[in-house]
Parts: sequence; C-alpha cells; structure tokens
Amino acid sequence: MRTSLSAIDQIPDGGATEVEAEVQGVPESLILVREGMQVAAFLNICPHAGRRLDWAPGRFLIDKGRLVCAAHGATFERMSGECVAGPCRGQSLRAVAVEVRDGQIWLAEPHAR
Repeated sequence: MRTSLSAIDQIPDGGATEVEAEVQGVPESLILVREGMQVAAFLNICPHAGRRLDWAPGRFLIDKGRLVCAAHGATFERMSGECVAGPCRGQSLRAVAVEVRDGQIWLAEPHAR
C-alpha cells in the first residue's frame, strides 16, 4: 500500500513542514523540505541530542536556506540533511525515501527483496 504524505503545493518553495507517517512499521515524525519540484524527507530527530528540530509542531527555523534545530542550533543543508554547523557538524539527518508524482509526495516503497 502506498502512503501519500502531502500535496507538494502545501509546502512553500524553500520551506519545510512536518507530517506523521509509518516508516518500516514504526510511527515517525517526518520533515518534508521543498526546493522547486524536488522534495527531501528526514526523520524529525536531531543527531546531536535526539530531539525534534521544530520549535513548535510543524514549524521549522530556516536561516539562509538551511534548516536549524530549535534546541541547540545545529544547522543542516535542507536537501541533503548534512549538518554544516553546530554541535553535530559532519553528521546528517536520517533520510527517508520519498517521490513526487502528480503533485503528491509519496513515501517510497521499499524494494522487493
């Protein structure tokens, strides 16, 4: 079964939002970030202290095009999830595979084994 996460136009270009979804059978908070028609998704967990990145549910700090953890200021490249400044520099957010089709963002199906 395919899981629709959001319509792409619900995320401002250059922005981010939070959605809840089941990933590998576990309920998770996900960050969806958009750049044009490209979308990246990450678990909403900062690698520094294991806290959510949003400062309020679904509200994220974006500074100079980068995602900033509200708890300790770790700064991440929006589309790659790489931490480029702050306490977890060199680490990355955990990516979740998504695809955009017909204006919808879908959780990518795992490959058959």
